Amino acid sequence: MYPRKPKRELRRVEEVSAGGFVLANDGTGRVALIARTNRQGRLDWCVPKGHPENTETLEQAAIREIAEETGLEAEILAPLGDIHYEFSTGTKIISKTVHHFLMRQTGGFLTVEKDPHHEASEAAWFSVDLMITKLAHENERRMARGVQEWVARNQL
Repeated sequence: MYPRKPKRELRRVEEVSAGGFVLANDGTGRVALIARTNRQGRLDWCVPKGHPENTETLEQAAIREIAEETGLEAEILAPLGDIHYEFSTGTKIISKTVHHFLMRQTGGFLTVEKDPHHEASEAAWFSVDLMITKLAHENERRMARGVQEWVARNQL
């Protein structure tokens, strides 16, 4: 019998991202989402987001990531909250916190052509009610319910 190799302990890495739900500026109550192609080749609809660069604040990172991944210029209306989750990459455990904001489109048009890393495969507008059925991850669906509540309170 061969001696057993000792289990290698995975290194834990903390990551932070920021992004959000962008309401269309045309009063239709639609929200921009992006789709990423998963490992099985299917599209997973999700919220545009990414890591802060250099000395960016979370708000600045969210606005920049929205512009890069959706082509939309946006302003922040309200913070929605945070999501925390962990996953492993085989060599490390990523402990990630994503800060979400509700935003309003101030310019631009919906496209994935400006995405420098080509992370987004598609971008589309969805009604506030329909977006929950499109989002691939439950934690983002919870954030989307906050968007619905905000829109209902503010009668948009």
